[in-house]
Amino acid sequence: MAEISDVYFVDGMRTPFGRAGEKGMYWNTRADDLVVKAIMGVMARNPEVPGERVDDVAIAATSQTGDQGLTLGRSAAILAGLPMTVPGFAIDRMCAGAMTSVTTMAASIGVGMYDVALAGGVEHMGHHPIGANSDPNPRFVAEKLVDPGALNMGVTAERIFDRFPHLTKERSDRFGMRSQQKAQAAYDAGVIQPDLVPVATKGADGAWGLATEDEGRRPETTMEGLAQLKTPFRPHGRVTAGTSSPLTDGATMGLLAGGTAVKELGLVPKMRLVSFAFAGVQPEIMGIGPIPATEKALRRAGLTIDDIGLFELNEAFAIQVISLLDHFGIADDDPRVNPWGGAIALGHPLAASGVRLMIQLAAQFRERPDVRYGLTAMCVGLGQGGSVIWENPYFDGKKKRK
Repeated sequence: MAEISDVYFVDGMRTPFGRAGEKGMYWNTRADDLVVKAIMGVMARNPEVPGERVDDVAIAATSQTGDQGLTLGRSAAILAGLPMTVPGFAIDRMCAGAMTSVTTMAASIGVGMYDVALAGGVEHMGHHPIGANSDPNPRFVAEKLVDPGALNMGVTAERIFDRFPHLTKERSDRFGMRSQQKAQAAYDAGVIQPDLVPVATKGADGAWGLATEDEGRRPETTMEGLAQLKTPFRPHGRVTAGTSSPLTDGATMGLLAGGTAVKELGLVPKMRLVSFAFAGVQPEIMGIGPIPATEKALRRAGLTIDDIGLFELNEAFAIQVISLLDHFGIADDDPRVNPWGGAIALGHPLAASGVRLMIQLAAQFRERPDVRYGLTAMCVGLGQGGSVIWENPYFDGKKKRK
């Protein structure tokens, strides 16, 4: 008899993220092989979960073609060595693909249909540039449903500056610089590496290598250097490569379970799902999407923004994150926000990024028993936002010592 269940994020791992393109470390690596490595990594780290107990595998990709096609959840499950009895499917919500993989599997677990599930995402932006295989319906423009610029994420970021003049380029530059600094500090502290699955790579010269770190980090970034960068999306604009997430290849994977399975298998969850929400906004200014999504998620949880002790916000663009912080009255440099850096430094392989946010939040929860609730949130192309609120199982009710 199916029963309503709590949903737990048991564990999550990801591949190191690589720079997209011929010079990137995954140029000669297939997208589905990145997914396979992430599945194998998280299953190997959780041997108490028998493969046959996985009820479903949801894998997201924005460009579902070529080595990112063929019903990724099912094909990757087979390639990863899971039993043939384990089904799988592919999912697409552009940048929030992996986040939607998690919430879809979580909903199935929550109503008692599933006990254990794998949820993640992949994007090989070197092989499949965003929108390269799409054919937008001409009605979008002909009937003025959406401005043509809405399909260019950089243009939508520039429009956030237009709408909120007090969110200056200098603030955006400083946020981008600090993301790089925080990511390097996290690497130096060794807190990111434990959740990375090493991936064998093959260079253009045929030499084999091993990917063990995110490739796109630029810790030497300075405000002076950022001020000199070009603004590719608009002449004399305010969005630069230094305040944007780079084009990235990578895969992420999360292991979810319901309360009964957690007890039966003796699992030690890293987070409990509290609520989630997705919201739509004007595609022309898609970056503000996480604002209404977060408001909905908070309302459904009976919480306020003041209850959130840690934020993992996807840095598609610095201005996009700053707009959310400004809306909720949070300082740009609030220590609760992206304490280990974000996508500007680590990369944003579109459909994979949602679970990266969860992996980092889960690791921070373990270090922060004074924090009860955390938020993972992101903007989504075509005018959407997604937010998930999590509870820290290590919460002890004690305030952090100064």
